[in-house]
Amino acid sequence: MKTTRTSKTRARLALAVTLCSLSLGVLAQHGVTDGQWPTYGGDAGSTKYTRLDQINAANFAQLTPQWRWQSLDGALDLSNVGQEVSFGRMQGTPLMVNGVLYMITSLNQVAAIDARTGATLWQFNPQIYLSGAPVGALGFHQRGVAYWSDGQQKRVLVATQDGYVYSLNAEDGSVDMNFANGRVDMTDGIPRAVRGELDWQGAPPLGAVSPPIVVGDILVVSQITSNRPRFKERPPLWIRGYDIRTGALVWTFHTIPLEGEVGNETWEDDSWRTAGNAGVWSMMSADLELGYVYLPTEAATDDFYGGHRPGDNLFSESIVALDARTGERVWHFQTVHHGVWDFDNPAAPNLLDITVDGRVIKAVAQVTKQGFTYVLDRETGEPVWPIPETPVPQDGALPGERLSPTQPIPSKPPAFARQGMERDFLIDFTPELRAEAEAILQEYTWGPLFTPPSETIQGVNRGTLMLPGAGGGANWHGAGVDPEHNILFVPSTDSPNAPLITTLDPSESNFAYVRLSNQSVRGPRGLPLLKPPYATITAFDMNTGEILWQVANGDDFAPVTNHPDLAGIELPPLGGGGKHPVLVTPTLLIHAQTTLDGAALVARDKFTGEQLASVPLPANAGGAPMSYSLDGRQYIALSILTNPVPELLVLALPE
Repeated sequence: MKTTRTSKTRARLALAVTLCSLSLGVLAQHGVTDGQWPTYGGDAGSTKYTRLDQINAANFAQLTPQWRWQSLDGALDLSNVGQEVSFGRMQGTPLMVNGVLYMITSLNQVAAIDARTGATLWQFNPQIYLSGAPVGALGFHQRGVAYWSDGQQKRVLVATQDGYVYSLNAEDGSVDMNFANGRVDMTDGIPRAVRGELDWQGAPPLGAVSPPIVVGDILVVSQITSNRPRFKERPPLWIRGYDIRTGALVWTFHTIPLEGEVGNETWEDDSWRTAGNAGVWSMMSADLELGYVYLPTEAATDDFYGGHRPGDNLFSESIVALDARTGERVWHFQTVHHGVWDFDNPAAPNLLDITVDGRVIKAVAQVTKQGFTYVLDRETGEPVWPIPETPVPQDGALPGERLSPTQPIPSKPPAFARQGMERDFLIDFTPELRAEAEAILQEYTWGPLFTPPSETIQGVNRGTLMLPGAGGGANWHGAGVDPEHNILFVPSTDSPNAPLITTLDPSESNFAYVRLSNQSVRGPRGLPLLKPPYATITAFDMNTGEILWQVANGDDFAPVTNHPDLAGIELPPLGGGGKHPVLVTPTLLIHAQTTLDGAALVARDKFTGEQLASVPLPANAGGAPMSYSLDGRQYIALSILTNPVPELLVLALPE
């Protein structure tokens, strides 16, 4: 066949367009390359990686504050709101686009801030405090916003804790009235979610505490509802895709499948008709080349009792890949069957391209509360390494409960946290302390990971001791990625808890058993029950699935370091630095740390975990750090929990 010059030119152009498209897609999983920070995790793949390297091991200790921005919440007059409003939990991480930071406060106020000076350019107040108490049990908070532009229009997208979605003009903060006439009501069409009806805690039926995610011209929005319900009839937390230009609903994915849909049969006794939750309360991630969005879903109603919802309960506690254009499920992998341990998938899945046995794999890695990392092919959902169904404890389940006989346990990577309770985990600084810890342990039900929850009976049983507890292991802080060397960095804690589970009068609850609270588990003489470390950072070589290193996050821990009964005893690294999100650069792993003197921002060697340098912070960090560049100068920004008003702190090297 004869090939003309024109057809050759067209072929070259087509190939160039294809390569350009592939390049842009790959970069979406390879960190931020241009000094900006356009999404919550830096890129759509949630790597938290920037290629900026002006700040390095040699000069990190020279970082100094450039400016501090005080949360807008402190200037509000809240005297006539009708409820006590706390705004100290500022977990937001700003975006940076074209010299402007876009920040969200605890009360969901959005601000545009000059990234050079810290001056407020505009602000928007959705007045969420007028809708009732905060959804969930953790107070008013929000973690971020999303950004979209088509080259002409520029929008900041925010999902609020009282259940609305706004599109704001990025130039002046005005509400885009072409977007659903001003705002989308997230309760529309959700069963058992009625706008204006407050739950027993005085909160709206649903809302959001994490940012939506942009995939093309689709805004993917998730929801939360109360995680301490008293009645089994709860709103199902569906995932929705909206047209960014118009606010029109494009698709809905039913995280609790309706009749006739895939997965509906896993809700036995027609429990899908009343069950709720099972949505996404944390961040999501996306592969912009494939057009897929990845959902880390939570437990179904209720976190610790499922006698009213027999079956595996898809798509709760799963990783779900959706085609963001249509909302259709591409694949799913359930990490916990019929969950009764509050093992929500708590963080955005990390996307990275790894090489395993010579084969390049587009992978997705999900870190979990229970200390596992599930690594799957993000195109197909197939496990990269085997994840066999493994028998788990069945004895001691609450009456009416039907546990899954097996759970999926990854063969690789190894767990990054201690799992299940063992005597060898008990504090052992002295023989006396060990004996006292043994006695405390016998007050609880305890055993391997996935030991079922038990009823709390005064003077008989303080409940089932869970390790990791409901807070993790990993949590919303998630993990970071070095895409150049395929290393995954996971901050984690080892903190046990015991859910307080009891029965209530039928007038107060229609659950057979109700979790009233998550009780902390204390050790002897005010010390922890477990031996250290209490917080760690683990680095995984994701090409091999092996631990590259694991270190305690900090040498000290005030309750142990300063305890009079331990004077003169040589203590190991205690890991009292807490669990803080990480920022990854070409040379450093950066994160906040709680110290005996207050707080610090620290830098570690990425390949050994050694702490290289630190700079003091005025207060503990609230959100995840990010980095950006302007005029050839690199900055690091993070929210800090100064009292009484939180702040955004921006640091850089001296000019």
